[in-house]
Amino acid sequence: MALAFADKKVIVAELAEIASRSTTAVTAEYRGLTVSEMTSLRKNARDTGVHLQVVRNTLARRAVEGTEFECLRDALSGPLMIAFSEDPSAPARLMRDFAKDHQQLAVRNVSIGGELMDHTGLAAVATLPTRDEAIAKLMGTMKAPITKLVQTLVAPHTKLVRTVVAIRDQKEAG
Repeated sequence: MALAFADKKVIVAELAEIASRSTTAVTAEYRGLTVSEMTSLRKNARDTGVHLQVVRNTLARRAVEGTEFECLRDALSGPLMIAFSEDPSAPARLMRDFAKDHQQLAVRNVSIGGELMDHTGLAAVATLPTRDEAIAKLMGTMKAPITKLVQTLVAPHTKLVRTVVAIRDQKEAG
């Protein structure tokens, strides 16, 4: 079905706005997937905060102009879906997990930070920690020296108290 020029402009503007807010984009060929499988993939994408869209390649090329995903322009050919997310690893993780059960889904490219990778870069990006995991690791790293300092300062007093309690128990028993 042919789209009106105004509809095309709206699609390009929406996709460009989503691309400008995102940090990662993944393109995948969806040929061979059934409607129910595509619906399942879209549901998983919504649940993980990934914007997944099947859009004409010419419109996608125009949408990524001026964004860090401009490197995808030459890679947009054939029946592709494109996934954007603010979380760097979410689209890669979504595509990797879905492709494990559905061999028809073929990841073509991954773009992160303006760098274009082929499907082999998917595993590296998919294993990146989520934002919450990264913050938790950072906080744990920052907290460790303070915790160790407190334990070191408290150790002599703790040993003294344990020694006094042991002497008291020994005198009460004997």
